[in-house]
Amino acid sequence: MMKIGIVGLGYVGIQLAVGFGQKHSVIGFDLDQQKVNNYRVGKDSTGEVTTEQLVNATSLSFTTDSGALAGCDLFIIAVPTPVDDARRPDFGPLIAASKAVGSVMTTGATVVYESTVYPGATEEVCVPMLESASGLCWKQDFAVGYSPERINPGDPERTLATIIKVVSADNEKTLEMLANLYGEVVAAGIHRAPSIRVAEAAKVIENTQRDLNIALINELSILFDHLDINTQDVLEAAGSKWNFLPFKPGLVGGHCIGVDPYYLTHKAQEVGYQPEVILAGRRINDRMAHFVVAKTLKLMAQQGLPLTGASINVLGITFKENCPDIRNSQAFPLIRELRALGLKVVIADPRADANEVLSEEDLQLTDLSDLKRASVTLLLAPHREFREKGLAWIRSITEDPGVLIDVQAVFRKEGEIEKTLTYWSL
Repeated sequence: MMKIGIVGLGYVGIQLAVGFGQKHSVIGFDLDQQKVNNYRVGKDSTGEVTTEQLVNATSLSFTTDSGALAGCDLFIIAVPTPVDDARRPDFGPLIAASKAVGSVMTTGATVVYESTVYPGATEEVCVPMLESASGLCWKQDFAVGYSPERINPGDPERTLATIIKVVSADNEKTLEMLANLYGEVVAAGIHRAPSIRVAEAAKVIENTQRDLNIALINELSILFDHLDINTQDVLEAAGSKWNFLPFKPGLVGGHCIGVDPYYLTHKAQEVGYQPEVILAGRRINDRMAHFVVAKTLKLMAQQGLPLTGASINVLGITFKENCPDIRNSQAFPLIRELRALGLKVVIADPRADANEVLSEEDLQLTDLSDLKRASVTLLLAPHREFREKGLAWIRSITEDPGVLIDVQAVFRKEGEIEKTLTYWSL
């Protein structure tokens, strides 16, 4: 049995902690005291693990004291890798985590990184922090591995156990050890990458590829709107061919897809290459919130609705459906633009934490039961709660005549046959 320290207890870290905590002695570390307190009583605010799973991880404990990580054989670092206001990589959390681990690790330790970075970052940014904080020498006194996270928040089907795990390390012995270790909790299988840089590149292009594919469909959606062609009809027709990729238009946010491409473009520019397609895709996806606002105003004008002082119900402000995460959600620039135009915006989201929304975005959430009829209802993140309430409920909180902006086309079939409700989707 190994003693494992998990640094960072978000979507990724908590699943690792629970998985390994059923087989090894695990201590989970996070700076957020409230999060740690919740885990201690079997509550996961991210919804990624159940109370039963937390209880069954009998060898798992939680702490906000990095000193408690002392004595661990293996450290797994799974902290966020955001970008700054200039869209450059912000290694602050990763550097802090590396220093914390370095300050307690001893000779013979292994440190594994799961955070998404550009190729070379683990060895260029993280390893020097480990050496400096520990006084140890890489490859001589400690080993390093990289196993990129592939968690899909809000998806109960694709979990740590069911997604193939890529592992890499700085030597063959460590690689095999990590492959065997992760194999204990990942039933889907292990892919051994030939180097840490290859594994880093694989992870960052997974999200970059998705970002670009969505950007293409988003641009087509804008074009088809100008041509007065229904995008969903086009996608259904094109999707009848076996090799057409089934991507859908939408708002791209969150801590991964809307961020990770900038790590790759930063490294590209650093080595003298100007990435054209990746940055073009980012520009398209970043302007989709504005496109939705512009379309909303156009439909309101066509209905004769006032463009100043009118009320709009915005439903679902997390970055994706069935998930409580509001980081980098494109709902917020959309809301700010609507308010700047003089519209009264009322926001409801049963998944988002009201205190977090208030502290991070200075916005108040309204309970679903308190929503009143508005000129426009704008459905952004179609959480299960909204789908279950159905179009009839949405109709009840929308004026007659009124406008329904159903970004992800959840109620398309019903919405398009409404007589007095102007319906639109991407």
